[in-house]
Amino acid sequence: MSASQTNATTITFFIVSPPEEKPVCGLTAALGWVGKMAALRDAEDERGSRSIKDKAKISLRKYDVGNKFSHLPLAKASVLMPLMVKDGKLYVLFTVRSMKLRRSPGEVCFPGGKSEPTDRDEIATALREAKEEVGLHPEQVEVICRLLPGIDKVGSLVTPVVGFIEDTFQARPNPDEVSDVFLVPLEYFIDPLKYMTVPYKRANGVASWLHSFVYDDPERKTSLRIWGLTAHFAVFLALVIFEKKPTFDIQYDLDNLISSSEKNFMEEYMSLYEGRSSKL
Repeated sequence: MSASQTNATTITFFIVSPPEEKPVCGLTAALGWVGKMAALRDAEDERGSRSIKDKAKISLRKYDVGNKFSHLPLAKASVLMPLMVKDGKLYVLFTVRSMKLRRSPGEVCFPGGKSEPTDRDEIATALREAKEEVGLHPEQVEVICRLLPGIDKVGSLVTPVVGFIEDTFQARPNPDEVSDVFLVPLEYFIDPLKYMTVPYKRANGVASWLHSFVYDDPERKTSLRIWGLTAHFAVFLALVIFEKKPTFDIQYDLDNLISSSEKNFMEEYMSLYEGRSSKL
């Protein structure tokens, strides 16, 4: 076929103009900017909360005793130490015992109580008691660890279970057991405004002392005393997470917190048996 017989191909180009942009009024633009900034702040707050929580979890897991002391031949009890991140700070939740109770009415404590035969372990006891006392369901708690136990004034082995809860949690106190629920910044237990020691004797007669804090609750406009084993657990929790020397004396070597705290606990445990033997 010759060149003169070749059919010509015609290509047509269409120019498409972008849609006409409509001017955005100043108010709409401002609202959009405010919304974006709020979203950014929320995202930053969430990242900050995660960072605080993640760091605390790492520290706590290093001190998890598991069932190391579960074999000790003492009556068993557990408490839940509920942590939450609020306004960029760690808080711990406490309860005030009902005045209807025979034992320690009106005192500040953590949700908790005696172990029951149906409880699988110390964690199960703490979660069950928290649900009964303040309406905190097990699925609302992210359990992190069991810390070193303590021995209460009636000779029970009390295991503190640490878990995170959301800052949206709304407590529903059981009036037969709990008269109030409140939060305290965890850092208060290494840098308090009002602190003193309370002397006491161990079961074997050896002199010792207990921590005692007074916290002025800004929401309730009231002062709350946190002392004894509850304060002991709160101080140890703060030491583990913040890894700072407190503004008051403690019975631990901060450079060897695990070994020194376990040594103190075993001394307390042995004093219980020495005290019982001396009464026989």
